[in-house]
Amino acid sequence: MCPAGDNKWDAEAMYETFLYTNICPQDARLNSGDWNEIEIQCRRWVQKYGDIYIVCGPIIYNKVYRTIGFNEVVVPDAFFKVVLCLNGAPKGIAFLCKNVGENHKTADYVTTISQIEQITGIDFFPSLPIEIADIVKKKANILSGNNCELKMIKYLLFFIIAVR
Repeated sequence: MCPAGDNKWDAEAMYETFLYTNICPQDARLNSGDWNEIEIQCRRWVQKYGDIYIVCGPIIYNKVYRTIGFNEVVVPDAFFKVVLCLNGAPKGIAFLCKNVGENHKTADYVTTISQIEQITGIDFFPSLPIEIADIVKKKANILSGNNCELKMIKYLLFFIIAVR
C-alpha cells in the first residue's frame, strides 16, 4: 500500500509498488479520490517536516467478508493510515476510511492513533517513550504542509483483521 507517487526516486522501487505484495482491493473511487488526497497530504508533511513514519493497511471488521476473483481475495471493509512525525514537537495523526467511493473532506477521516490501535489491536510505535506516545497517540495533530524538498517516507504495511 505504499503509493507509487512516493517512489519516483527509483524506477525499480516504483515498479515494486505494483506487485501483489503491496496492493489490496480498494474501491477505485476511494483510491483515486479521498485516499489519494490523504497520500498527497502525507507528501506535503514530508516536504515540511522531513522524515515521517507512516503505517497503513486494510481492516476487516467481520468474520464474514466479501471476496473477489478466482483466488477469492478478501476485500477489506476499511483502510487506516497512521502518521508519526518526531521532527520538532512530536506529532501524530491517523485516518480511517471505509472502502467505499464516497467523497468527503480529508478532515472527516481524521482520528487518533489510539483509536486505530483499539480497532486493529496493534501497538504502533511501541518503542516510543510513554510521554511522547501519550502526546502523539491520544490527540490527532493536523499537520500543515509547504513546498520544500521531498525527503524520505518510511512505510510499514500491516494486514489487519479486526473483529468486533
